[in-house]
Amino acid sequence: MDENKSIGRQIQGALMTGVSYMLPFVVAGGIYIALGFLFGGYDIPSTVAQGANFASTTFWIGKIGLDTFMVPIMAGFVAYGIADKPGIAPGMFGGWLALDPWGASALGSYGPSGFIGGIVAGLLAGYIVNLLKKIPLSGMLRSLLTTLIIPLVGVGAVCYLMYYVVGAPLAALNAALTSFLAGLSQGSKILLGIVQGCMLAFDMGGTVNKIAYAFAVGMLAEATNPADPACMPMGANFVACCTPPLGIAIAVLVANAMGKKKFTSEERSTGSVAGCFVGAACMITEFAIPYAVADPLRVIPSLMAGSAVGAVLSYVMNVGIIAPHGGVFVIFFACSNILGYFIALLAGSCVTAACLLALKKDVEDEEIEEDEDGWA
Repeated sequence: MDENKSIGRQIQGALMTGVSYMLPFVVAGGIYIALGFLFGGYDIPSTVAQGANFASTTFWIGKIGLDTFMVPIMAGFVAYGIADKPGIAPGMFGGWLALDPWGASALGSYGPSGFIGGIVAGLLAGYIVNLLKKIPLSGMLRSLLTTLIIPLVGVGAVCYLMYYVVGAPLAALNAALTSFLAGLSQGSKILLGIVQGCMLAFDMGGTVNKIAYAFAVGMLAEATNPADPACMPMGANFVACCTPPLGIAIAVLVANAMGKKKFTSEERSTGSVAGCFVGAACMITEFAIPYAVADPLRVIPSLMAGSAVGAVLSYVMNVGIIAPHGGVFVIFFACSNILGYFIALLAGSCVTAACLLALKKDVEDEEIEEDEDGWA
């Protein structure tokens, strides 16, 4: 970490590092989950024992990436971005606790803090480890600093803070937001679509996103077929989760075609744009995170606007989806209005693209020099 940078720049760089290491796990996990649904049907998690057939095995391999590795890996490498290698272990330990792996207990765990908790864990770990590095030791004791003292003290400090301090307030926020969404579902579907879409796009797979997702999953318990009104929140969920990466991909392609300097060469690279298209197809919102981290004040509102429009249109056109995940892999057998789904998705994505092109400033010349993918 460059200590001459401002705290804001340090945190931004650390978040970008964490996201870049996390994305492969998200990509693999999301696609394997979608393939599991494709091979075995949308009800495979509840009707087939884990690993009982090839489709179930495929599905649960995917769950490893999204439910087990994603947050700890992200937290570990956020810490790495601040404190280098010594930060990885404390960050990953703290990220694991953000998932609340033990469930509520008398010891003080109040529920999962999720993606946001993982960010907090990574930042705590990075700065705690940097402080520990400054302990004045000499000789043989100095050699114990990175092999014993930092892992032992760093892991303990981060984990106790995550377990006893961070969990309670975030769990209370989660419960309040879930209750709020449940109340909206009894009233205006337009208002519900706006709130649900904004929540799903706000942190792109994080805690707020997961609250809205959990609300839609809970509604599915009452559904018997995709046309059931209880499936409509999941339809809006699909649209709003797929809109951010698709909207970004459209914006990049339009900006490139028009010669606008809205994105860096890395953001315009073939791999980044292709990844966004894959994310939109597989319902992996996290592909939008690198763009959001690089310019949050302009990108996140643009993503929220597009997802809100998409979710509202999904409700207006009675799009119901009975599968809890899967993107386009499940649309053709688990959706009540396939055409309506794609109309809502395209409309929301175009809104996001338009907002990005209007709000983002031109990047610096040195950031748009021609790269090996030939976009510039």
